Amino acid sequence: MQENQYKLRFINYWRNIDKKIFFCFLSLFFLGLFFSFSSTSSLAGERLNKDYYFFFSKHLIFTFISLILMIFISILETSYLRKIIIPLFITSFVFLALVPMIGIEVKGAKRWLDFYFFRLQPIEILKPFFILTTVKILTLKKLQNNQIKYLLSFLLLCSVTILLIDQPDIGQSILLIGVWISTVFISGVSLFYVIGFVSIFLISISSLLFLMPDKFGYIINRLVSFVDPSKGDKFQSSAALDAIKLGGLKGQGMGEGILKDSVPEAHTDYIIAIISEEYGSLISVIIISIFLYISFRIIKNCVNQDDQLIKFSLCSLASLLIFQTFIHVGVNTNLIPTTGMTLPFLSYGGSSLIGSAILAGVILNYTKNTTYLYE
Repeated sequence: MQENQYKLRFINYWRNIDKKIFFCFLSLFFLGLFFSFSSTSSLAGERLNKDYYFFFSKHLIFTFISLILMIFISILETSYLRKIIIPLFITSFVFLALVPMIGIEVKGAKRWLDFYFFRLQPIEILKPFFILTTVKILTLKKLQNNQIKYLLSFLLLCSVTILLIDQPDIGQSILLIGVWISTVFISGVSLFYVIGFVSIFLISISSLLFLMPDKFGYIINRLVSFVDPSKGDKFQSSAALDAIKLGGLKGQGMGEGILKDSVPEAHTDYIIAIISEEYGSLISVIIISIFLYISFRIIKNCVNQDDQLIKFSLCSLASLLIFQTFIHVGVNTNLIPTTGMTLPFLSYGGSSLIGSAILAGVILNYTKNTTYLYE
């Protein structure tokens, strides 16, 4: 009897889920697994004197955990998921707030919490919950005709960005600000408010750059070197662009790339350049097309949604996915200054994979076909 009940629930779940989005996420996870093996084996074996499968094994474990997490979130009742968004946001925010106190510093940035078995970068977990909490504020019935909801969401953004700037992590701050702007714009806010909030942010950032040059001077250096390469060190971005050019359409072949051995953290920040160098730009275009297709499917689902919270949430999560993807690609192709942004699902890193799984799980949950959900 119980076995039949579980079987019925699985059939019901499988019938309602958007299978095209599901298989797109699945393919991205497995592509990330494959490219992790390709980009980290020589790094572990030749440069760090570790087992050749050291990084790949860790990536495999986190991919397995992430897949389970994605499926678990997608299975949850949508009404229950909506109830636990705020507690999950608060929990992840507390982790982020703990970083300045007990976080570990790596290469001049304090962004991680050490849990002995693994390092957690809280912002990767917080991002999807921040977006969902912002949407929840903007769709509260009590504040439906009150402009204070935009101020509350802005204060929420400020609280997160202050913690990020302190790390410092300007790249993630810019990403969250961009997604927040798209979220409030979708909600129907007046452009006057958007311009006002953006102006406040730009003035604040400019003030930080001039008042605290010791801590944030690297931002000015990156901007200067981006505008005028002769006045700064652009080795990483130039090496990534050269690798893409060398790869051409068909690539140099698996394991034949040199970028992963010459640029630090290439398997995280420059994974699309590694893929282009070894497997060709054609593969990179296909990967980017998968991201675009997922966003297309999400937006298509939004058209048929009557629930404002789900509609705004899906649009905002799609914005987060696309913005992060194109910031990563922009850095790799030298179109924007270096930000240290990972590529969702494909870049090496447990926190990035778990954050991507949360994003994917919520999208799959919110895009479920509710026509037969309660039959």
